[in-house]
Amino acid sequence: MEHRRNRSLLLLRSATALALLLSGSALAAAPKKAASLPAWTRVPDAVTQHSMLLDGKRLAYTARAGTIVVRGAGRKPLATMFYTAYTRNGENPNRRAITFLYNGGPGSSTIWLRMGSWGPIRAAIAANGGITAPPPYHLVSNPDTLLDTTDLVFVDMPASGYGRIWPGADAKKVFGSDNDVKMFAQFIERYLTKFNRWNSPRFLYGESYGTPRTAMLVNYLQNHAVSIDGVVLQSSILNYNLAATNIYGGADTDDWQYVFDFATEAATAWYYHAVPGANPNLNAYMQQVKRFAMGPYREALNRGASLAPAAYASMVAQLSHYLAIPASYIHHSNLRIPAQRYIAEFRRSQGKTEGIYDSRYQLYTLDRAEMQPALEASDASIDSAFYSMSNVYLRNDLHYVTPLRYRMGAYSAIEKSGPWNFMHDGWLPLNTAPDLAQAMTYNPHLRVFSANGYFDSVTPWLATVYTLEHLQLAPALQSHITYGFYPSGHMIYLNVAAFGDFHAQLERWYHRILARRR
Repeated sequence: MEHRRNRSLLLLRSATALALLLSGSALAAAPKKAASLPAWTRVPDAVTQHSMLLDGKRLAYTARAGTIVVRGAGRKPLATMFYTAYTRNGENPNRRAITFLYNGGPGSSTIWLRMGSWGPIRAAIAANGGITAPPPYHLVSNPDTLLDTTDLVFVDMPASGYGRIWPGADAKKVFGSDNDVKMFAQFIERYLTKFNRWNSPRFLYGESYGTPRTAMLVNYLQNHAVSIDGVVLQSSILNYNLAATNIYGGADTDDWQYVFDFATEAATAWYYHAVPGANPNLNAYMQQVKRFAMGPYREALNRGASLAPAAYASMVAQLSHYLAIPASYIHHSNLRIPAQRYIAEFRRSQGKTEGIYDSRYQLYTLDRAEMQPALEASDASIDSAFYSMSNVYLRNDLHYVTPLRYRMGAYSAIEKSGPWNFMHDGWLPLNTAPDLAQAMTYNPHLRVFSANGYFDSVTPWLATVYTLEHLQLAPALQSHITYGFYPSGHMIYLNVAAFGDFHAQLERWYHRILARRR
């Protein structure tokens, strides 16, 4: 015992001497006790078993709700990303497709896709553009789920859903277009590793801002040796040069925005039967509208002040016919009708306004003289139902237990760290069309599905077509883009009838791709 005591004393003296050398102090500072991390950093994943009847057959699946930590330099945690994954039981992971789905914003969680689109359940909402009544709400089995074709992973961006910025981490390293892509790429790689899915056919599905994220992400992943089989772009805005000047740093569009807006405005007038003699077939009518928009209308805008008075008057009359608004309004607007101003004007005399995201939805107006809608009609219908049933579903059905509140978006966290940085590879405005073109060229097996709602003024369908037709791809690669157009808005799945058509078309697209992989 004495020998051990002396040896311990010698070690203590040696340690003291070393501390003196390092610090120049007779007393080395005692190490600080590591601050304990909040409880939400230790919430375990919730794994539950479920089944549903689909086309008369029993489909058994595993649901997992949890988080994955994304890290920065030195592997220091930056944030957690919440997800819900649905995997069909009894499948070979080497042959079973997996799809990563996310909404946009930037800043939005993926509550909209999770509760309304391709999962095994969805929140019931009012049909045909009606405003959903207050609670109680209901969850219903989803006959249009894609779970029979692909496993599904719904991913919330950092600091949204049940994800959070890690204590002490710099949020500026998380938010912004380029940082965001790195976070999602890291999430996907960690998921593939954690669940042994590295040999599964892989798909990306982005909605709204999720589409430029997808264009950047597929290119980033493939440049880092993670090949992708297919991407779905729902309600796209790949090139912000073609966006309205007040949308997230969009550039002066040289009148293109009015051409693109016009096509959606004409669809809205068609939906409300306001155009005498219009073709009752919406798809055929939209092709007529496209020819007029890209031809005579674009040419009239190109002429500017040199447009002859008679030609100007003729164009006013044609626009008034297509849009079902007074010719005097078009005349005073110099032939240029931004989407929000059109929505405010279209049913002004009736004291009504339509949704910018989906003009099938209507509300009454408080200010009949407003220049743009003060309220979003589609939000009034779905926000409460989706948010309420998301909380019920995640806690009661999937048994995910956390002290956190579900965040529909990361907007407050983004605001604290400064505005979202839209710069991509050092350039503004954000243009991700070259990323998609490069990804399709680098991987000639990559397939793209572009889904568009005719009644969506936020990401007009004609702008998407124009963008995808100007990727400068080889003709053989251009044919790898499949289009779907539907009588719905930004969230195509809100029109249940249209969603059934979307499902059938998308499932065929998946099957064609997967058949080539076998």
